[in-house]
Amino acid sequence: MFIQQKIFQSEKKYKAFLIIYYMKPLIPSHKENKRYLLIQGKELKRNIEKAIIEFSGILGMSKCGLIFISSDLNNNSAVIGINRESLDLVRASLVVFPEKMEVLKVSGTLKSLRALQSRG
Repeated sequence: MFIQQKIFQSEKKYKAFLIIYYMKPLIPSHKENKRYLLIQGKELKRNIEKAIIEFSGILGMSKCGLIFISSDLNNNSAVIGINRESLDLVRASLVVFPEKMEVLKVSGTLKSLRALQSRG
């Protein structure tokens, strides 16, 4: 992790220094790879989080890096993003959970999932 430092001076009577730390952007090979899932079920936002926490705990929840991309209340479907390595963990937790949730499609890009979600 590289941290760079910038120092700004004000031109007033009293010289004040403002230090801003920022991180360099990651190169593409160091970014985590995402997979996007199209899921169908009821009350998905609450049930997906609950299913993952019950199945794998808080550590598993943090490893999967769950992100809610979009949801469609008419079709009871949602698109979520997860870490590629935790795909099997998330699928298993959704199957074991008592509420019925079904993974309709897994994709590496959002474009195909959004088209499929809008068709319903």
